[in-house]
Amino acid sequence: MREYDLIAIGTGSGMSIVDAVLSGNPSARAAVIDDGPPGGICLTRGCIPSKLLLYPAEVVRTIQGAEQFGIEANVKRIRFEKVMDRMRHLIGTDIAQIRQVLTTSPQIDYYPTSAAFVAPYTLRVGKETIHAPRILLGLGSRPTIPPVEGLPEVGYLTSDTVLDLKERPDRLVILGGGYIACEYGYFFAAMGSAVTILGRNPRLLPGEDPEISEVLREELSRSMKILTNHEVVRVKPVGRRGKSVACRDRATGATVAVDADELLVATGRSPTSDLVNAKTGGITLDTQGWVVVDEFLETSQKDVWALGDATGKFPFKHKANYDAKIVYYNAILGRPTRADYHAVPHAVFTDPEVASVGLTEPEALTQLGGEQLLVGRQRFADTAKGEAMGLSETKFFVKVLAETDTRRLVGAHIVGPRASDLIQELVTLMYTPARTVDPITDGMHIHPALSEVVERAVLSLRPYGASHHHHAT
Repeated sequence: MREYDLIAIGTGSGMSIVDAVLSGNPSARAAVIDDGPPGGICLTRGCIPSKLLLYPAEVVRTIQGAEQFGIEANVKRIRFEKVMDRMRHLIGTDIAQIRQVLTTSPQIDYYPTSAAFVAPYTLRVGKETIHAPRILLGLGSRPTIPPVEGLPEVGYLTSDTVLDLKERPDRLVILGGGYIACEYGYFFAAMGSAVTILGRNPRLLPGEDPEISEVLREELSRSMKILTNHEVVRVKPVGRRGKSVACRDRATGATVAVDADELLVATGRSPTSDLVNAKTGGITLDTQGWVVVDEFLETSQKDVWALGDATGKFPFKHKANYDAKIVYYNAILGRPTRADYHAVPHAVFTDPEVASVGLTEPEALTQLGGEQLLVGRQRFADTAKGEAMGLSETKFFVKVLAETDTRRLVGAHIVGPRASDLIQELVTLMYTPARTVDPITDGMHIHPALSEVVERAVLSLRPYGASHHHHAT
């Protein structure tokens, strides 16, 4: 049996902890295990490759919208294979660099294979049995595949395998109505595919503030077909390479069929704890298979810590990086620090962008009640920069939610250009001791910059139900 000071499963955010342990102790040794390309989900098959694809889509949409500014331009040709090759080259370069570090470090034994617990603190990796007093579980997650009749036989893409495409599908059907479905729907539509999104929930992006998701549905519907509240019931082959997707309207029971050249399954993420026999390691799982941790991110087994997707909460890279910091404080420095998820932001990189943090309006209304809720709302169109950007005919807006007595910021939601950048001002305030919106009203905002839309949303804060505000149902 090989002994290590630390075992890390996964090569994503947890690697910062491994680096810290090894750099502080030249005699320490770690085992690093990952049966996929090193770098973690974000780099190898998640946010980084998808953003390398989404930026070219943004360029296409910018050119296509140039005419409103008196600029005559058109997209002569989109070389889909070059767009994909550029993404794979950049990602491949990063993966190769990480692999080089893992394989040459004198303090790391890198196991590019699967592993499974055989006892607490003990794993079987290939032909080796390894043991360590401290273990990091950066297990990640995997695409959820719904039990749809005919799906395995017909074949499908996931957010993993879509990155291997060499040719653009003429017709793409996407199963799911969440972040991944919207982003890839936007990309393929911009590339020239006829896209249909089939969402099971009544709303697109069901976790977003209702007003936000409705605006995005309207905007994306300009370039693709979106069917919400539809359950996919059957998939069958059509012709040589085609596929037919039968789905049922959950409200009326009516069934419609949509034909496609490719299917992309984007129906969520599932845990991977079963692949490592987590229970054999004495690690408690919830009913879905996610690793149960306490507020310090320690599992039921002492000195075994879980971070990122493994816990089933907020599957975002920035949250995984935050988790790594919390685990480092607790497991390595011995400085008890609780994880705090009161303000976990996220963004959806479509056109328009969506960005959110904290409570939605219905959630804030439930938690605070109408008397304790302030709502501020500002349209991009009613700012100088928004007008300059040609946003006058859009419904894009910023919504800010605060507590009446304290003016404490409890949520913020943006749909519009650069939403992922604009929301950061509000996210940062939610991490200050008081969490109030006052620094925005007390400070100066550059005029005419797009950030004024955030300032004016805060300045417009009114009691819930005030006549100037349109509320989502």
